[in-house]
Amino acid sequence: MTIRYGAHCYLFTDRWSDDQLDLLDEAKGLGLDFWEIAVGDDVLFDAALTRARAESLGLDLVVSPGGTWPESCDLSADDPADRARGLSWHKRQVDLAVELGAVAYAGALYGHPGVVRRRIPPADEAIRTAEGLHGLAAYGAARGIQIVLEPMSHFRTHMANTPQQVMQLIGSADHGNLRVLLDTYHMVTEIRDYAAAVHTMAPRLWGLHACENDRGVPGGGLVPWEEVFVALKAVDFDGYVLLETYNSSIGEPAGSWAFTRGMFHDPCPDGAAFVRQGLAFLREGIDAA
Repeated sequence: MTIRYGAHCYLFTDRWSDDQLDLLDEAKGLGLDFWEIAVGDDVLFDAALTRARAESLGLDLVVSPGGTWPESCDLSADDPADRARGLSWHKRQVDLAVELGAVAYAGALYGHPGVVRRRIPPADEAIRTAEGLHGLAAYGAARGIQIVLEPMSHFRTHMANTPQQVMQLIGSADHGNLRVLLDTYHMVTEIRDYAAAVHTMAPRLWGLHACENDRGVPGGGLVPWEEVFVALKAVDFDGYVLLETYNSSIGEPAGSWAFTRGMFHDPCPDGAAFVRQGLAFLREGIDAA
């Protein structure tokens, strides 16, 4: 498989639904190879319709939690009942991924984004989280869905902020169906060496969430893209590169949706323009590395 380029649905819509299918045609027209759909308890759509349209266009699908995800559903929780609820909740998303014909279920699946426990971690926290991840990875493997973990900023989680932390968690979970996703936005507050991050993740590197340090279109910000591109080439990366941000023009009043996601500036007034500019930048940089 050659590198495949995609976009998150949030560049165009605040919630995936059956009346959004034309966005898949737009994605294909923009030159994309795959599409990420944010799911959750408040995201309701006919999986068969989305699958049929994506397959007709030759687009891969990726599923990630982005809608309503109960805080009590957390693989890292102190309460074993919450951990059990978390595993059950994630299994339902894997089942949805199967219905969609998706290739992966990806995100901060080891915890719950927005939950940051400001404490010295209990000795068993990583162990019990790894146990849950092992179970989820096994469940996904049996159904042909890769489980992809995304380390996030310490403003979003305490469980896995750095490449070393997420790789250690994957090692403890001890299952071949666990992969990792490097998010260039989240890593800007956690690391100083992006090339080293790529090399650390290389044994399990599934893909890249590509956006600038301000969640804007890649290029011109603080992310050292040349280092990233050279490192990807050095490790023979052959996976998924995805443009991700929040559309900052939608909502009522206009632009209000990005504020609900914690984005108080204007990183993406036009999803199609974001994709065109970002895709050209990424392809040129990766090809030239």
